[in-house]
Amino acid sequence: QETMMDHPLRTISYIADIGNIVVLMARRRMPRSNSQDNVEASHPSQDGKRQYKMICHVFESEDAQLIAQSIGQAFSVAYQEFLKANGINPEDLSQKEYSDLLNTQDMYNDDLIHFSKSENCKDVYIEKQKGEILGVVIVESGWGSILPTVIIANMMHGGPAEKSGKLNIGDQIMSINGTSLVGLPLSTCQSIIKGLKNQARVKLNIVRCPPVTTVLIRRPDLRYQLGFSVQNGIICSLMRGGIAERGGVRVGHRIIEINGQSVVATPHEKIVHILSNAVGEIHMKTMPAAMYRLLTAQEQPVYI
Repeated sequence: QETMMDHPLRTISYIADIGNIVVLMARRRMPRSNSQDNVEASHPSQDGKRQYKMICHVFESEDAQLIAQSIGQAFSVAYQEFLKANGINPEDLSQKEYSDLLNTQDMYNDDLIHFSKSENCKDVYIEKQKGEILGVVIVESGWGSILPTVIIANMMHGGPAEKSGKLNIGDQIMSINGTSLVGLPLSTCQSIIKGLKNQARVKLNIVRCPPVTTVLIRRPDLRYQLGFSVQNGIICSLMRGGIAERGGVRVGHRIIEINGQSVVATPHEKIVHILSNAVGEIHMKTMPAAMYRLLTAQEQPVYI
């Protein structure tokens, strides 16, 4: 209870109950060093960089379902207060209406379907000189990935990975030489790839994924909550079973376009305003936040 109370409600991005187990994920602000304070003061545009980490709590309780429902009700109360503050009567939309809407919507751009298609999954062999690096930059796939692993975010010009013509930016690496990378920290995955330096042939099992994810949210009326929150363009929480999840929204992704309009350099308040007032079919393009930082030169690529 102490640990759970330590997280403000708005920082919780996932809550679920599985039998007697409660799983709760929350964003936690990282402690800053003096050097970080100096960097952020001189480069305010980097204010989303390295500020948060995700903490996953796993609790065991006979009241697991009740605990999860209670937190869900807290979100519901908070949303009702938000509606009231914006002049909308929460009673205008019943839970049954929202459930009925969800039942009419299929999952859009479903990761599970994509990952289960054999044509998207393949083994790739890369030939290289002993002592030569593979020549890739990898980033985390994002907190909301169905299989948390690493993504190829860049390839060194003239390096073995690029010369092979078998890899693309956006490809997710499932395993290397039979060693699974799923669920491993980024630093561990980087170490595994660096350890391939003295090998002349490397086998990668990859899933072909476009670097940009397309999202389609169907919202017939402003009364229906979108079911996700955004901070500085990054999706930081998602309501399970909501219309945003049905539309393909992923936690940890950076929104780069809404209804054909680029929001790359758009202030946070304007992004919230656009989303709050959007109805009908809402088309978005997103990409993992770490990949976005590389492509916009907020971080320098480190080839391994």
